[in-house]
Amino acid sequence: MRLTILGGGGFRVPLVYGALLGDRAEGRVSHVTLYDEDPARLTAMARVLRDQAAAAAADDPATGDAPAVTATGDLDEALRGADFVFSAIRVGGLQGRAADERIALAEGVLGQETVGAGGVAYGLRTVPVARQLARRIARSAPGAWVINFTNPAGLVTEAMAEELGGRVIGICDSPVGLGRRIARLLGARPQEAWIDYVGLNHLGWVRGLRIGGRDELPRLLADSEALESFEEGRLFGADWLRSLGAIPNEYLHYYYFNRDTVRAYQEAEQTRGAFLRDQQRGFYAEAGRAGAPAGAALAAWDRTRAEREATYMAENREAAGVGERDESDLESGGYEKVALALMRAIARDERATLILNVRNGSTLSVLDAEAVIEVPCLVDANGAHPVGVEQLPLHAVGLVTSVKAVEREVLAAAASGSRADAVKAFALHPLVDSVGVARRLLEGYAAEHPGLAYLR
Repeated sequence: MRLTILGGGGFRVPLVYGALLGDRAEGRVSHVTLYDEDPARLTAMARVLRDQAAAAAADDPATGDAPAVTATGDLDEALRGADFVFSAIRVGGLQGRAADERIALAEGVLGQETVGAGGVAYGLRTVPVARQLARRIARSAPGAWVINFTNPAGLVTEAMAEELGGRVIGICDSPVGLGRRIARLLGARPQEAWIDYVGLNHLGWVRGLRIGGRDELPRLLADSEALESFEEGRLFGADWLRSLGAIPNEYLHYYYFNRDTVRAYQEAEQTRGAFLRDQQRGFYAEAGRAGAPAGAALAAWDRTRAEREATYMAENREAAGVGERDESDLESGGYEKVALALMRAIARDERATLILNVRNGSTLSVLDAEAVIEVPCLVDANGAHPVGVEQLPLHAVGLVTSVKAVEREVLAAAASGSRADAVKAFALHPLVDSVGVARRLLEGYAAEHPGLAYLR
């Protein structure tokens, strides 16, 4: 099988390639094409992957041939012959993310890349590009399945589905990590637990965790010590989790503790986007250096990734008054394993159950059929099929429908080029809730981002 990675110079590409190196089954991916518009990033990433393949062969000679890797800046060449296309682009780069955060915080609202004003700004400049990519994929690789990790993942998946229908599936590592942590606390193997999870991307709740047909989540909710022994429990606190009767995705901390989080972000030495921008500048310069010894690029990537993961959502933990992330929260096992499991299930018709971003159909009655939601799905050779779930409680309905309404305004603005639609998207977001602020946000973002020049 042939896999094409759009955004092939991106920092997380080695996670995907590492998962492919560990896949020994028949019919595995034999060729990976990296596509990126930045030649320097492509060169650096190709060196990291070369080091990965060499290290895997040295550790275990029985691993077999590593997937061949080619890098190109020609999109049609990259797509030609692809069986799967993995989309992980970042329109505007990390400089754009840093600007999203800075402009929002100056207005006293959240600028996180997928949540609040930052998510709206990122969506407005990403959706037009995602739609163009979907059209190119449909033309150059009509038989390919598209796995979308480009943020905001649910919104971008919905935009690409306009062209690709059910052949585009969104993935995220947050529900996987949350389900794994809860299962282990309850003494179960994560792969043997059924996770009752429902919502939108970065806006969902674990409402039950069934082991052998029995819901064990109430047992966890009754145990304060156990509740506050893992990442989400420390972020939200045992009392709030019991009030909800569910375990929220970590990104809901931005909603439930918004003022605390905004204050922590405003007081931070630099925003998350600025930190990653500076950190990755150093990494790409080191990894791309000509004449470096074998293994140097991979070593630089490993060091950078460890620091990146340890500082993830640091401001939220500060707002919650909790310490550093536990080592168990830093382990790998996120979106790269979801992506590999998804590809296996489709390519080999190996039925799997995964939490994915797919079209709603009739799953959630409060949303229309085309709305992309994040729920457990059964996957087979025909794609991903959402599993029936119980309907959301009213407090969750309010958030889900409000944020979906914002996503629809982003889609409308990206199609029409209307600044009025863009202002509406900002203003309707529950973490902005001000037309005046929305107008100032759009002016600030439009002045900063060339990718918003289409708005008029």
